Amino acid sequence: MAAEVLLQGGVQVDLYDAMPSVGRKLLLAGKGGLNLTHSEPAATFVQRYAPGAGPLIPMLASFGGPALRTWAAGLGIETFVGSSGRVFPTDLKAAPLLRAWLHRLRAMGLRTHMRQRWLGWGDEGVLRFGTQTAQPDVTVLALGGASWAHLGSDGAWVPTLRDRGVRVSALRPANCGFDRPQPWSDFLRSRHAGQPVKPVVATFQGRRQQGEFVLTDTGVEGSLIYAFAAALRDAIEQEGRATLTLDLLPDHSTQRVLDELQRPRGPRSLATHLKSRLGISGLKLALLHEHLGAQGLGKAMEATTALKAYPLELAAPRPIDEAISSAGGVAWEALDEALMLRALPGVFCAGEMLDWEAPTGGYLLTACCATGRWAGQGALRWLGVGR
Repeated sequence: MAAEVLLQGGVQVDLYDAMPSVGRKLLLAGKGGLNLTHSEPAATFVQRYAPGAGPLIPMLASFGGPALRTWAAGLGIETFVGSSGRVFPTDLKAAPLLRAWLHRLRAMGLRTHMRQRWLGWGDEGVLRFGTQTAQPDVTVLALGGASWAHLGSDGAWVPTLRDRGVRVSALRPANCGFDRPQPWSDFLRSRHAGQPVKPVVATFQGRRQQGEFVLTDTGVEGSLIYAFAAALRDAIEQEGRATLTLDLLPDHSTQRVLDELQRPRGPRSLATHLKSRLGISGLKLALLHEHLGAQGLGKAMEATTALKAYPLELAAPRPIDEAISSAGGVAWEALDEALMLRALPGVFCAGEMLDWEAPTGGYLLTACCATGRWAGQGALRWLGVGR
């Protein structure tokens, strides 16, 4: 995005990438349909970002969801709004968009240099790469966070910038799964790991949200968990553990659940009774048994409490390299309003390497694109081109 803005301003751009080809993380996002952005109103959209990301607001106002859809259409990529409000390309693929984009950029004069990992600065401000050096008039760093390192974003740049006096907040996992204090039972893991729990409402620190998540060998992951990931991670860092409360029967009142469980079941087994009266079976039944045991499962009040307020205790986020995104990065106070590093004039930063975080749902890609354009515009002004 930064390169596109600079090329449009008539500037020669050389793009260096450590990987064999560009846009590899974008292609990974395409495996899930390439959720480009979200269709919700701008006032709601900006609230999805962490409170400390206030500087993002003007960037998102300049290039938010509608602008991103218009930009994609200019590449011949039509989009649609899904039932959840998320926006996807009509073919649910990333490769056609990336191909069209690179074709346009190269036609504008973009020069790409692959397998060239940035190694910092040499004498007189020379940029050092794997086998090359460069001495540009302006530099835009878009080095990513520290998730999915095999795609290039490994956070190796952090000490390089810190050595130059740039404040960088520690990189931490965001939109990640979590491990339990104790492993699930062998029965639960062998029968149900990888299966979704739905529908379910999760509550944490007064916030409630409906969705689904997936049971893993060591804990949980999935969209509903990611929605609470930042708060859960912070609570675990402060208190050692965090408990997410689950309503496994969000369409039933507590009283209704209790009434159904107190009905005489006659010769039917408890499992049959739970399935016929409340639709509880499979993974949800196994979760109940995991928490209550066979004896507690047969007690109506205890089972009701577990179904309506299941305590899911979590002890640690999964490693950052498994996370969809990362939190932390270049601190906002280390940057000026144009995203230029105060300690390094002429060097701009963009994307996930900045200190912001957001849930999945199109917010990550939108902010990366918006900050890329913003940094590109700042670089143009630094060069004395444009406004």
